Amino acid sequence: MTIRRRDFLKLAGTAALSGGMPPVARSADNAGVYDIERFGNARILHITDTHAQLLPGYFREPSVNLGFGAMQGRPPHLVGRAFLDRFGIEPDSADAYAFTSLDFEKSAVRFGKLGGFAHLKTLIERLRSDAGAGRSLLLDGGDLWQGTGLANATRGAGMVEAANLLGIEAMTGHWEFTYGEDALRRNLERFKGEFLAQNVYLTEEAAFNDAKAFDRASGRVFKPAMIREIGGYRIAVIGQAFPYVPIAHPKRFTPNWTFGIRDEELQRLVDALRGGDKVDAVVLLSHNGMDVDLKLAGRVRGIDVILGGHTHDAVPQPIPVTNAGGTTLVTNAGSNGKFLGVLDLELARGRVSDVRYRLLPVFSELLKPDAAMAALIETMRAPHASAYAGKIATADRLLYRRGNFFGSVDQLICEALRTELNAEIALSPGFRWGSCVLPGQPLTTEDLLSETAISYPETYLQSMTGSQIKDALEDVCDNLFNPDPYYQQGGDMVRVGGFTYSCTPAENIGHRISDLKLDSGRSIEAGRNYKVASWASVVEQPGMPVWDVFARYLGSGKPPDARSAGVSLRGVDGNPGIAGGG
Repeated sequence: MTIRRRDFLKLAGTAALSGGMPPVARSADNAGVYDIERFGNARILHITDTHAQLLPGYFREPSVNLGFGAMQGRPPHLVGRAFLDRFGIEPDSADAYAFTSLDFEKSAVRFGKLGGFAHLKTLIERLRSDAGAGRSLLLDGGDLWQGTGLANATRGAGMVEAANLLGIEAMTGHWEFTYGEDALRRNLERFKGEFLAQNVYLTEEAAFNDAKAFDRASGRVFKPAMIREIGGYRIAVIGQAFPYVPIAHPKRFTPNWTFGIRDEELQRLVDALRGGDKVDAVVLLSHNGMDVDLKLAGRVRGIDVILGGHTHDAVPQPIPVTNAGGTTLVTNAGSNGKFLGVLDLELARGRVSDVRYRLLPVFSELLKPDAAMAALIETMRAPHASAYAGKIATADRLLYRRGNFFGSVDQLICEALRTELNAEIALSPGFRWGSCVLPGQPLTTEDLLSETAISYPETYLQSMTGSQIKDALEDVCDNLFNPDPYYQQGGDMVRVGGFTYSCTPAENIGHRISDLKLDSGRSIEAGRNYKVASWASVVEQPGMPVWDVFARYLGSGKPPDARSAGVSLRGVDGNPGIAGGG
């Protein structure tokens, strides 16, 4: 693939704690795409939601990311041309390809793959060197250990090695918890950085039984924060793990722990760091999701910057939020290793006097892979390489996942569930992780695992009434579009197969879902029972792993269904969070 340097445009956005947020400027830079003018006296590098994607890949940003009420028209709920206009990005540019779904297939051929830990390592070391010795931190926002077959097979252990070589100094968690406490703690014993989570506590029963905890007095399971000195100034980094782990995932993985946003406890911690510890800056390393972080920033004073994750939103500029203590900047750094957040701080005594922030796309073809990281990845992959490389099918369309209501790969999973389990209806979780496969490319075992590799992959059949099906859709839709961000758990709408429905996202719960009809055109009846296939239940189920069901279906040679999303949206006209498609 031939890459022309003029195709790649440099992010040079600036943001100040006081004053407005100027538009991001982009210009061709012959001196180097990743040459960043040195600023301030401390640099924090941030990655999040890499989902164990060790190799460069394709990841299509959503064409539907709807916001309503106060969130309509505000980042992160902008897509397509509205996104480009908001952040001053030129259409048909490298940044337009990285940050939006516009012309994705054409641009993917033109600009190539993004991410890859060997390429990230090269960029990180360059930016650390530019900042000066001892003046940088590398932080990871969670979802580091899960998302590929390799990560699943080693229960995250291989990703710990990669994280150590990358130089991650602190992280928080989400999918990491789904390997269970024993595996989590074994991995953390080998992790050279700090695992931070101020919002994870022992249950009352676990505390009574003297379960292991970082601080028995408070019941905190993990270290809540760390303080690092850079250039004579003190920076506090607080960890905020995903607040809804026992709800979104099987509780059996974390039976002794209770989670939550816990903004009151967070406020007390910030006050203690600002007061007794006298830090000069407070950074929250969060896996809340961006909407939650925006609300939290308005409620908790004393945080300078929130480095956010979970919802996979790639937002080029920080969003300023005013609170009782001043202004907090909220960021979110995308997913799949596509981006590296660069936060440059000008620190003064007791405060941050100025900020520069950039979210850099990691164009793998412009970065020489780090030799040590490339060797580690090859070593880790070697025992699985032949099995993972096996071709199962050829992609007849762009296979992608990310979108509020639809992903073409999820459509295939639903078809596989219905066909192989002989069901009328299929329901598949609206996960946001998973790589893309371009049309005409081989679909391998590794690709399938990148869409399905979790620690509870069992498929199952159940009987559900039409009323129960509607209620399930209403519940997931409320999780996605509840007007109070604290009731949103992230993820996208459950994917469906075998029926269609209408959705009015701006309505209240119980009134969003209507017109449920089987593919035959017959209405789904509230009192009738239907045979429903699904996977990834929070209740333990016996059954074949979904990747085996998926592989068997794709390998059968049956022509895939070319039908569309199965949902008709209402009340979204003019919403800048929709650009067509899914």
